[in-house]
Amino acid sequence: MTSEAFYRSLGGGRYESSPATAGPWGPRTQHAGPPSALIGRAMERHGARPGMRIARVTLDLPRPVPVGDLGVEVTTVHAGGRTELLEGRITSDGRTVLLARAWRLVAAPAGTPGLSPLPPVPPVPGPQPPQTMAGAYPDGYVSAMEWRFPPGAPGAAEPGFDTPGPGTVWARQRIPLVAGEADTPLTRALTVADTSWAVAFELDHRAGLVINTDVTVALHRDPVGEWLCLRSATAAAPGGSGLAHGELHDPAGECGRILQTLLVTER
Repeated sequence: MTSEAFYRSLGGGRYESSPATAGPWGPRTQHAGPPSALIGRAMERHGARPGMRIARVTLDLPRPVPVGDLGVEVTTVHAGGRTELLEGRITSDGRTVLLARAWRLVAAPAGTPGLSPLPPVPPVPGPQPPQTMAGAYPDGYVSAMEWRFPPGAPGAAEPGFDTPGPGTVWARQRIPLVAGEADTPLTRALTVADTSWAVAFELDHRAGLVINTDVTVALHRDPVGEWLCLRSATAAAPGGSGLAHGELHDPAGECGRILQTLLVTER
């Protein structure tokens, strides 16, 4: 991996995509994680006010995001004293390739109780060999992230992306989102969130077409540190569709949830 970052700013809301953005389907189209984070970065900066934070982002993916120059724009749909609704999109060659909406809320007061109904995840494992994914393009996003799977049951195969889910993985970026800039808790969460359904891996994308049409990330607190953990599972039904539901943790505990609608069909 030689890319300096996932993107380089060209100014005026334009960005050059690096080869590190390429998803598992091939070198020409992006994994949805980096562009999700790119629109999240723009939303954080758009009309930012002290004491407010983005609590939920929903991203719709009407078509693949190409590895090329992108345009990013954000507008305010509603601005109140305690809540704001933002809308954004990413374009390529004049076509919309990603749509997003986000709620920015006033931060909860210091006396709010810290609540989480979920059991803790295993701690970050020690260093592991680079992870692979059967049939996937390995030289973009997959290798631009560091993945560490907690050990499985004694005598079982080592967990990985090809292990049937539900699954759990810790991940961190090897490179920043935008060259020359520090990442934020929101952009780190959005960079990894789209991988939730791949960690669940209960619908075999090698036998048929399984791909998400959207990503929703809801954060009840900002994640801390570079390591984030996904614990994910899948629901599905004949005549319906798939649903990947994930938990997002940092080393201190749970910080949010991830939801993805899955298109399940024949190739």
